[in-house]
Amino acid sequence: MQADKTEMRLRELMLAALDGDGAAYRALLADLARYLRPWFARRLGTAYASHAEDLVQETLLAVHTRRITYDRTRPFTAWLHAVAHHKFVDHVRRHAIRPTVPLEEDAPVFASDDSANAADRRDVEAVLKFVPERTGELIRETRLEGATIAEAAARHGITETAAKVSIHRGLKSLVAKFGRGEP
Repeated sequence: MQADKTEMRLRELMLAALDGDGAAYRALLADLARYLRPWFARRLGTAYASHAEDLVQETLLAVHTRRITYDRTRPFTAWLHAVAHHKFVDHVRRHAIRPTVPLEEDAPVFASDDSANAADRRDVEAVLKFVPERTGELIRETRLEGATIAEAAARHGITETAAKVSIHRGLKSLVAKFGRGEP
């Protein structure tokens, strides 16, 4: 649990610094700088990575000036992230930066815009009418919807071999009828 170790170390240093330990305070600031650089760099992206050091310095200054507001009974990294987040937002607004953040984790939250693909889907459906219905369904399920041959075969109550043969023959007949679409 790296996060727990980081929390414990930073919290211990902060508490010692608040109690007047200068060495602990210097160690805390050095650790915070190492911790914050990649934190800001990830949020800024490569186009604005050079701004990360400015944000680190602004955040360290804010930690210094606002350290008295830290509640000793609460996690230190939560307080630090709040300070860093506010500095990040202020910096982005001040410099009119439009950071791009990877949304891989959030992708299921957003609706997809399928309007651009509507014509392609209509074309595929029109083409699949030139093969037997079950063959068209097998092609659609395996080639367009991402099902495995085993899954598609099970849905249709046939063997995997029969599904493979049906898909192969269907695609071969469509290529013969429509060509490969290459110039």
